[in-house]
Amino acid sequence: AVGNGMVTERHRAIAQELMDAVGQTAWIEDEGLMDAVTAVSGSGPAYVFLVAECLAAAGREAGLPDALAAQLARQTVAGAGALLAASELEASVLRRNVTSPGGTTAAALAVLMREGGLEPLFVEAVKAAARRSRELAG
Repeated sequence: AVGNGMVTERHRAIAQELMDAVGQTAWIEDEGLMDAVTAVSGSGPAYVFLVAECLAAAGREAGLPDALAAQLARQTVAGAGALLAASELEASVLRRNVTSPGGTTAAALAVLMREGGLEPLFVEAVKAAARRSRELAG
């Protein structure tokens, strides 16, 4: 929510109560950040669902039956999300905590984190979503 100088404390409290009923509230002072907020948070669930789709597809490619690949991907994403939500640790710390040096997770992360890997794709995707948000705002 945007809490700039035009928003009174009373208005802010009412908005906070309404938004807290359906989720967490993050306040920003600069309305210009709303396109980035939309790109990260508004569109974000679709990105996570795509990760689950890709993980399931990779499982199938590795030989898992369709239903098992989908179940494992779903539970992995749900479990990791629950851990992230319950923890005060940064995502990068949690990632390092579940990565054994020289292990299978480290081998996979070396691919996902190489130059041109996952992070630059996410940056490009969020920029595209923010750009589209600005276009839609007119």
